[in-house]
Amino acid sequence: MPQIEVGGAQPYTVTVAAGALARASVPESRVALIVDAGLPAGWVERAQTVFRPELTVQVPSGDACKTFEVLGGVLSRLAQANLPRDGAVIGLGGGATTDLAGFAAASYLRGVAYYSVPTTLLGMVDAAVGGKTGINLPEGKNLVGAFWPPRAVWCDPELLASLPPAVFREGAAEAYKHGLISDPSLLDRVLSPEFRPGQPDFAETLTDAIAVKAGVVSRDLTETGERAFLNFGHTLAHAIEAATQHSISHGDAVGYGMHYAALLSRELGGNDLTPYTRRFLNWQRPKALPPLKFSELNGYMARDKKADSQGVRFVLLHDLARPYLARVPEDLLGTTFDVWQSDVSSPILS
Repeated sequence: MPQIEVGGAQPYTVTVAAGALARASVPESRVALIVDAGLPAGWVERAQTVFRPELTVQVPSGDACKTFEVLGGVLSRLAQANLPRDGAVIGLGGGATTDLAGFAAASYLRGVAYYSVPTTLLGMVDAAVGGKTGINLPEGKNLVGAFWPPRAVWCDPELLASLPPAVFREGAAEAYKHGLISDPSLLDRVLSPEFRPGQPDFAETLTDAIAVKAGVVSRDLTETGERAFLNFGHTLAHAIEAATQHSISHGDAVGYGMHYAALLSRELGGNDLTPYTRRFLNWQRPKALPPLKFSELNGYMARDKKADSQGVRFVLLHDLARPYLARVPEDLLGTTFDVWQSDVSSPILS
């Protein structure tokens, strides 16, 4: 089966193959399975057959699970089951579910083994790989969490076959982002009709997209350097998610955020990459945005994880595969926001 090795102090393997879930195994004898309540019953039953958990905990779908209340409930269930230190937590679901399950594993008994089985494209390409776990606050997305790498990740493309088209397209944002910041060959491949579960080249493109993130986090787990580049488009995206109470999905928000970052990059002297981000938005067809004010979004952006004592830093691009971090004057953020808002409000983006 195709495998991607993620290096660093705690190396692990990401397996990408049809039937990967059926062939998964863990050495721990006592495990808890954390599952997205919206998953088809058959997927949960398959995971239960493979891992034989003594405890299965359902959590709300999407970002509704990334709260202190849900986290506390999961931790209490683990304690009530007396899951031991040499036990394990397995997350089965989309990116929000794996974020929560990983943080529960990092927190319970100060850390137990964690394994990830992402069931969405976004989860496979982004959330399940890299060891970032956490929950949200009303003040912003992913402001509480821990770096807690999984022991293994199983990405089974068969789990993507029944995803609604809109959910698949929103998940493609992270794969397209990897093309912009690192591997431009992904740009055409992600938007190709062949990039669909069941198509001959799908698993190869999925593997290459995951490999971009795996390579970065192998070199920089805790985001002291280049890992920040994976947040291209995310500064505005996370602000949109928070300001809309997550009515705009993460992938759709990233699609919008990448276009804003491309506009900023152009304003600061980079090559004009907005045709790429416009093309992606036309393909993705994200959910329409409600009315948004720069003053509100700017407040959320100020709390972005890339911010430091000197202010907010944006991931921008000199050109394809040439990312960099920059501080952007607030007046330029505002004028570019007006241009961006006009673009994304148009019926046809290109």
